[in-house]
Amino acid sequence: MSSTVAVPMIRIINGQIREYLPFLDWGRKLTRADLKADLTAAIVGAIVVMPQGLAFASLAGMPPVYGLYTAMIPAIIAALFGSSRHLVSGPTTAASLVVFSALSPFAPPESAAYVQLALTLTFLVGVTQFAMGVAKLGMLVNFISHSVVVGFTAGAGVLIMVSQTKHFVGMTIPNGHPHETLIHLVLNVLEVNPWVVIVGVTTVLAGIIGKKFMPRVPFLLVAMVAGGLAAALLNLGLGPDASRIAMVGAITAALPSLSAPTITLSTLRELAPAVLAVSFLALTEAVSIARSIALKTGQHIQGSQEFVGQGLSNIVGSFFSSYTATGSFNRSAVNYEAGARTPMAAILAALMLPLLVLAFGPLAAHLPYAVMAGLLMLVGWGLVDLHHAKQIFQTSRREGVVMATTFAATLLLELEFAILLGVFVAMVNYLRKTSQPAIYPRVPDPRDPERAFITNPALPECPQLKIIRIDGSLFFGAVSYVNDMLRHYRERGPGQKHLLMVMSGVNFLDVAGAEFLTQKARELRAEGGGLYLYHVKQGARDPLRRGGYLREIGEQSLFTSKSRAIATIFERLDKDICATCTRRIFKECQALPLPVASIVSEPACELPRAIPS
Repeated sequence: MSSTVAVPMIRIINGQIREYLPFLDWGRKLTRADLKADLTAAIVGAIVVMPQGLAFASLAGMPPVYGLYTAMIPAIIAALFGSSRHLVSGPTTAASLVVFSALSPFAPPESAAYVQLALTLTFLVGVTQFAMGVAKLGMLVNFISHSVVVGFTAGAGVLIMVSQTKHFVGMTIPNGHPHETLIHLVLNVLEVNPWVVIVGVTTVLAGIIGKKFMPRVPFLLVAMVAGGLAAALLNLGLGPDASRIAMVGAITAALPSLSAPTITLSTLRELAPAVLAVSFLALTEAVSIARSIALKTGQHIQGSQEFVGQGLSNIVGSFFSSYTATGSFNRSAVNYEAGARTPMAAILAALMLPLLVLAFGPLAAHLPYAVMAGLLMLVGWGLVDLHHAKQIFQTSRREGVVMATTFAATLLLELEFAILLGVFVAMVNYLRKTSQPAIYPRVPDPRDPERAFITNPALPECPQLKIIRIDGSLFFGAVSYVNDMLRHYRERGPGQKHLLMVMSGVNFLDVAGAEFLTQKARELRAEGGGLYLYHVKQGARDPLRRGGYLREIGEQSLFTSKSRAIATIFERLDKDICATCTRRIFKECQALPLPVASIVSEPACELPRAIPS
């Protein structure tokens, strides 16, 4: 093989390797400043995940320590093979709830049989996710529109803040929807612990001040230290009442033990529905989080590679005592806000976790829940992007409805259903727009020597020729709308038996569109007129030619020159009507003698040129 061929081949192979092994790309660019920032973010992330991991595992019906296991190995694998630089994987609320609902009918929670089913489910979910990534199905996430991401992110931020209310005010609040939590708080406001509120408020204020005046120091770390000091000072003054400020409590755990899934036909039959549900939920959640953070950083997220990373994290995690992991809103947002620059932050946090648990787990006995609540409230508020929300409403009312629907669904429904509903509403909005392509009547501009086509209702049209421009695809969903619009135009101009369609805005045409054009050509010929197509793009011309539709429409009816199209159509017009016409909108009309009747002058007006041909 010659060197001229070998060098491009090597580049292609290296590019493919970096695509599937993204850590080779960002790893070689890692700087000392990056490591310093990632290390700081990792410390905050490892501290935050300790109490969360225990809580999420209990929510999933697993022994609490399994939540810490799930925050270790899966987080490292997902960071190495995923495309996002800030996504942190591990146990999450949504995944834990789905795992519990899927497995609880088959075994008692926290039992050995239940744990084994959870490990098997995790393995099968990982295989499914990995296969989808290898099959390049990451394009599915393209159907999660920007409006859905903004609405979902804001809703998740509110959920995070509301979920921490009970720890922030030091009272017991039953789990429920956000409005139920707020109602319970108002009705039982006398139960609020003022000492806990002081700690929480101190944490939040310290975070806000630190972010504004100490930008080089992670504001979450500032908030955590300030909140901890406030609690310590209050404890000194409270004396015997110090116990009224609830603490996280000492955490003890060992390194994750080796495990293995159990694959049998009966297990596959039992878990098949859950595998599909959890796989799609976890992928949607992970990619949605990655994309929401990417909006702030400008990073490009590769959906298929994120599928691969999530799949591998669950496959490997199932052999290290982990249940289903996915992207975490809490920890990903904390990771970003704490100043993480590369996926090394998530890797370092996972590596630190067992060390922190072993070395500093007992110190968590002095970390108030109110401090954790304050940190998560800061994170939750950071997820509410008011700027983008306002921009979406100003740009498109329909997109605003999509965003608002997703936001409301996130607060009122389960997290996975909120995303799916947002995607569904966005798809309906998209289908509505594509099924109603823009149609503009066109007339020559009398002020332009070239007589460029413009849209101006104030200008007269030819009484025999209708000119329209279609912007959108002519496919089965749009044919009915286009036909209705043409019928409407025909009713307003019954003598316009010739139709010139400017096709420069039509990128795609399917069989239904080709059949529609053919039928329209037949109808107009039967009336003594004709159908003519100008500036037909290849994406529309090829289907017409392959299907033989051009033979019936007529090759001579396709034009690449506007002047040639008008000249040809003019020769086919009824000259008796032309002899009495006073509009004279085409250059060819001006060569005809004017009728004896009085000449009607054209109205003087400003002629907008909004849509060029």
